[in-house]
Amino acid sequence: MPTQPPIVLTFAASDPTGGAGLQADLLTLASMGCHPLSVVTGITVQDTRGVDDLLAIDSDWVVDQARKLLEDMPVAAFKLGVLGSVENITAIAEIISDYPEVPVILDPVLASGRGDALAGDEMIIALRELIVPQTTVLTPNSMEARRLAEDDDEAEPALDECAARLIELGCEFVLVTGTHENTPEVINVLYGEGGVVRSDRWKRLPGSFHGSGCTLASAIAATMANGLDVPDAVREAQEYTWQALANGFRPGMGQHLPDRFFWAREVEGDSAPKAANSPKSS
Repeated sequence: MPTQPPIVLTFAASDPTGGAGLQADLLTLASMGCHPLSVVTGITVQDTRGVDDLLAIDSDWVVDQARKLLEDMPVAAFKLGVLGSVENITAIAEIISDYPEVPVILDPVLASGRGDALAGDEMIIALRELIVPQTTVLTPNSMEARRLAEDDDEAEPALDECAARLIELGCEFVLVTGTHENTPEVINVLYGEGGVVRSDRWKRLPGSFHGSGCTLASAIAATMANGLDVPDAVREAQEYTWQALANGFRPGMGQHLPDRFFWAREVEGDSAPKAANSPKSS
């Protein structure tokens, strides 16, 4: 029998553009050698310009989807994206608590690239209290990190302070991405209990992208499912994501989409596309 690929279960809302959400997870996981399982947490109305509406799936349906799969197949990692409602967050927190040996990669999607809200204050509190303490790798951008970690009565906290607070809640690692910071390069910093674990810098690409965070979190889930420890998994996932963005395309009137199968596209005179200025690590 052929070797079975590692299996990753993603909880996410559907994105009909294929740029982000559930579809982005499936594309990324398959591209990186995993077999993806999916639990639909919501249905969206959106295009490459933004999200117009989100309908959360009933939490009983979310539970039934997940339990049916988990009773049938072994899972090497969980990836969590848009969860849709407080009820879904509560249900998913209970499900993953039954599998403490399975790593959890949480992409805390709080808004679309256009700024459309995908999680209200109650959902953020539920994420902070129920999911973050069970998370192996949390992958917020700088805005999400501040919103997850800040108190209502304080000024905007520094990113290292945000990471420290999230780790104090029980999260093992926090990868804060710098796509929303005003810096010449994008700087991603991985924090652990002892502080900074690694820092990676990569060239800031022109244009804006739909689904970069979903791609990165799914790539981390895939690399961990394939046996890498967290620092190496994060490094490989960043490289993959940067290449997917560098080879991205703009199919509509809005944002660019990552090409998760960039390695399968042929370019003239070569067998695979090339991208200059790969990430630098420290």
